[in-house]
Amino acid sequence: MLNSPSDLNKKTKPETTVSLNEHIDIKIFNRWLDNLDVPTKEGFVSFAQSNNSIIEAYLYARFLGYNGSLTGCEAWVLERYPKPDHRSILLAEIMEMQEDIRKLREDIENFAVKRDAGVARIAGMQKELRGTIAQVENYTVNKDRKGLLMAGADQAIRELLMIFKDDPIEGPLQEASMSVWAKMQLSE
Repeated sequence: MLNSPSDLNKKTKPETTVSLNEHIDIKIFNRWLDNLDVPTKEGFVSFAQSNNSIIEAYLYARFLGYNGSLTGCEAWVLERYPKPDHRSILLAEIMEMQEDIRKLREDIENFAVKRDAGVARIAGMQKELRGTIAQVENYTVNKDRKGLLMAGADQAIRELLMIFKDDPIEGPLQEASMSVWAKMQLSE
């Protein structure tokens, strides 16, 4: 439900806030995006469209000056560029493989499949299952590692920019940080 204007203007205790909903978060994100210069906006939109990681899109937006929530960025990206969830697909595939192995064992016990042929098929299916499990683990570890590296880089670059704010080195530092960010995005 949308918050009514009277809810937003209500006086609350300092530690209490009116929670923003998804529509408001998208509007805030759109306003931020509209205020970017055209090349930066096009670069961000292209990145968000081609990259499957919402976290990386959020970190890139933060790097470009977005101070809003992850929720707003996530809602904006998913509304415009729906992302496949490869991890969920692989996990569903693992569940199906386990069910197939269970059914094959049942067929062997019920003499619907010859024991030697069934055991050989189970061995092959288990090997495939272990490979898929390893693939999910590898995917998760790589995604987590890159997200943590990007978050650390984002924080380090922000700190450097704050230290040298209003200093003659600020402009070149900003350009260098954009180059570093771009290089990190391309690395695996």
